[in-house]
Amino acid sequence: MKKFSIFVLISLALILTACAPSTGANPDVGMPGANDNGNMPMSDNPMTLVPGASAGVTATPGSMMADNPEAAHMMEPITAPNVQPATETTGGQPLAYRDENGVKVFELTAKAVQWPILDGVTVTAFTYNGTVPGPMIRVTEGDQVRIVVKNELPDPTTVHWHGVEVPNEMDGVPGVTQDPIQPGETFTYEFIARPAGTFMYHSHFEGDVQVGAGLYAPIIIDPREPEANPPAVDKTLMISEWLMTDGQTFAAMPMSGMEPNYFTINGKSFPATETITVRKGDLVRLRLIGIGQFIHPMHLHGMPFEIVATDGHPVPEGARLTKDTVSVAPGERYDIEFVAAETGQWVLHCHILHHTTNNNVEPGGLMLMINVVE
Repeated sequence: MKKFSIFVLISLALILTACAPSTGANPDVGMPGANDNGNMPMSDNPMTLVPGASAGVTATPGSMMADNPEAAHMMEPITAPNVQPATETTGGQPLAYRDENGVKVFELTAKAVQWPILDGVTVTAFTYNGTVPGPMIRVTEGDQVRIVVKNELPDPTTVHWHGVEVPNEMDGVPGVTQDPIQPGETFTYEFIARPAGTFMYHSHFEGDVQVGAGLYAPIIIDPREPEANPPAVDKTLMISEWLMTDGQTFAAMPMSGMEPNYFTINGKSFPATETITVRKGDLVRLRLIGIGQFIHPMHLHGMPFEIVATDGHPVPEGARLTKDTVSVAPGERYDIEFVAAETGQWVLHCHILHHTTNNNVEPGGLMLMINVVE
């Protein structure tokens, strides 16, 4: 009888433990109205949750701001003194260089601008050379490259060469490989371009804010030996997210109250995204780059594609996957290729369908048209 009583008490304790609310799991997952990140919807104030959204269980950004000054800084509106409208409206364009004794020298200026992501929607962006994405650095494998970075932002910054094999002191990690570049200062990065492939460069200082605010750009290293059958069309597409509310820009983050409400390809939301026009029979290469903080399963209508490179590294022919959807996670790069077999307008879009909205109105966001003509 005594053993039976002990068994009952232990069983009761286990049942009570199992029924107790978890403090580690996201309490909003599975709740009615939760979004695709498992978070409850935002209110009009980006620093608070809508009423009843587990405010008593999970710390809200507002309470985090009160308790943690560093968190408060990360969740402030993105601002800079005397921010001017962008003078260019298309990002990711090739950056010119000068030759100095066989070294290709590029110049970048980190600065804030008012950047249009859509007709009637302009964000305050931190940029390289005034565009989102910043300018494309395109070089050949083995080139000696020097990049002079001037900081005109109100905050320190650094540049990380994501995926490029650089010397440690050129890696751009503040407090580890270099001191942050202070406002008004200049820092010079130099390395040999390798390996060949699709890469990117971005801020590594307060990346939660600065990368989300627009400090990113592509770097393409072409192979030393030219491709035997290059694609007729070669496009680089950088995928990111924004949070705009009450006319202010915030860094979009995967946390309650800070989720994005705009989504961009090369700094634009549909229908302002580029239409890519190709001819029937053309081989098309799209370089997909995830630079935000959310996963985006990118789906192409009408035509399957092959994944020919991942994170800048070629995939051997026998190992290539043929797909119509590929999930691009933050930091990942996928080179996909397809033959434009059928005429018409074919959609490329994220298949988290909320990501094809502009401030919750569709169509918008991560969508563009592949226009196949005769």
